[in-house]
Amino acid sequence: MEIQMVKENFKARPGQYIILHCPSVSAFENHPFTLTMCPTETKATFGVHLKIVGDWTERFRDLLLPSSSEDSEILPFIHSRKYPRIYIDGPFGSPFEESLNYEVSLCVAGGIGVTPFASILNTLMDDWKPYKLRRLYFIWVCRDIHSFHWFADLLCVLHNKFWQENRPDYVNIQLYLSQTNGMQTITGEKYQALNSRLFTGRPQWKLLFDEIAKCNRGKTVGVFCCGPSSISKTLHKLSNRNNSYRTRFEYNKESFS
Repeated sequence: MEIQMVKENFKARPGQYIILHCPSVSAFENHPFTLTMCPTETKATFGVHLKIVGDWTERFRDLLLPSSSEDSEILPFIHSRKYPRIYIDGPFGSPFEESLNYEVSLCVAGGIGVTPFASILNTLMDDWKPYKLRRLYFIWVCRDIHSFHWFADLLCVLHNKFWQENRPDYVNIQLYLSQTNGMQTITGEKYQALNSRLFTGRPQWKLLFDEIAKCNRGKTVGVFCCGPSSISKTLHKLSNRNNSYRTRFEYNKESFS
């Protein structure tokens, strides 16, 4: 579930997170959420994505949405609804803020760990030119095909944007479906570009690092990971490994909370 908000004078950088408190759900519970959309000079909107797991997120969803999931019923409901008061603390920093400060970055997400990178991708959609980043490798590993729909639209629009600007190498998207009995696709004709970048199984991390090192000889690559500890450990180990291309990998990490 995506929540978009507006708060006067709220400023944040891609990769940061906020603490969200909703007294109507719980008087004592606060929960951290990574920003998936940051305010810009042209729009004040910022947002987070919530995975509905557990009592708090279920109660929060029920406060915001009607019981029916039919779009025809949701729209008039939204316009007439009086929403609960939400308090926000932050934003707070995270390692992902640095991903735009490398010329080359490798961003690896496992499942819902994609959320910190969504704000990075949204920022690049708005304007990539002010940042040092000139090549982004984005790797997303999910257990089921439906998870990719969380940000499929964003990935498609971003892919098309850089092709139209004649910069197809700016973002390299690779999606991995780790648990499947056969090849599946992301349903929808508009997702054809993503399906050509969809693979079954898990990434061959060593080959990936070798390819990145070869294509970026002598450069420093920022490595950012949000996902299971098994992936983090592998990336950390490979980042410390020497290569014959004099490419340096600097490892950053954020684990699931």
